[in-house]
Amino acid sequence: MSWKNTNKRYGTLSIGLHWLMLLLLIAVYACIELRELYPKGSDPREALKTWHFMLGLSVWVLVALRIYARLTAPTPSITPEPVRWQMLSAKLAHLALYGLMIVMPLLGWLLLSASGKPIPFFGLELPALVAKNKELAGLVKEVHQTMGVVGYYLIGLHAAAALFHHYYIKDDTLVRILPKN
Repeated sequence: MSWKNTNKRYGTLSIGLHWLMLLLLIAVYACIELRELYPKGSDPREALKTWHFMLGLSVWVLVALRIYARLTAPTPSITPEPVRWQMLSAKLAHLALYGLMIVMPLLGWLLLSASGKPIPFFGLELPALVAKNKELAGLVKEVHQTMGVVGYYLIGLHAAAALFHHYYIKDDTLVRILPKN
């Protein structure tokens, strides 16, 4: 299989990035949810928060590569071709998912900055985006958390749509992004 997309199928680069991003998003969400199992200030809770930050920033780094891959290669056509409203819905959902993968890590970085906390990234400490500002931190935290909930729905909708296309409509939407045997 080619690493580049063709008009019929996604290439290994797009497929690999798609599934890697899913695993990263699962890890990001798992870290922030699992932290609740530990008392505030405890080492495991702080470690999970740190991993949440670092994995979230990894999503932001990799989404740039995904966008590049998407813009420089054809998008495989779906056979049989879906009706127009489904194509438009898919494009809007993908745009929302890309927006989520770009904006959420930036909001997390902004939140840490406005909270006056370090921004860890695998042994590096990234610079603050803004000076410490408690009001801004509170606002950004609220937006970040709300978008996190929206993310659950977007990811679920994306997966449900793929399964709907595969099992109900019986087109090749899902198999185009699956690794070949």
